[in-house]
Amino acid sequence: TETVPRLYKTVRPQAKYLRSMELLKRAKEMDPLALTKSGIMLGLGETWDEILQVMDDMRAHHVDIITLGQYLQPSRFHLPIERYVHPDEFAQLKEEGEQRGFK
Repeated sequence: TETVPRLYKTVRPQAKYLRSMELLKRAKEMDPLALTKSGIMLGLGETWDEILQVMDDMRAHHVDIITLGQYLQPSRFHLPIERYVHPDEFAQLKEEGEQRGFK
């Protein structure tokens, strides 16, 4: 998934958010016992509410595991880092994810 819907055109110009969600849902439908996983990078300008919405969308599409990581600019030709996410925020997001049923 990589990012929130508002940033998709910038971060993943060839992809579509809803198509990514549907693909995750189809993977679960193909094998309901298999664990499905996706993740997003943080620090690209997303808001707290947008992150929570992505979590809700993933759960609605039967995603079992979510990973959240700090975006790090691989080179000067890539998107810049908007901000570094504090470890306390990651801890809060872990709680939010667990409350939503992520493994």
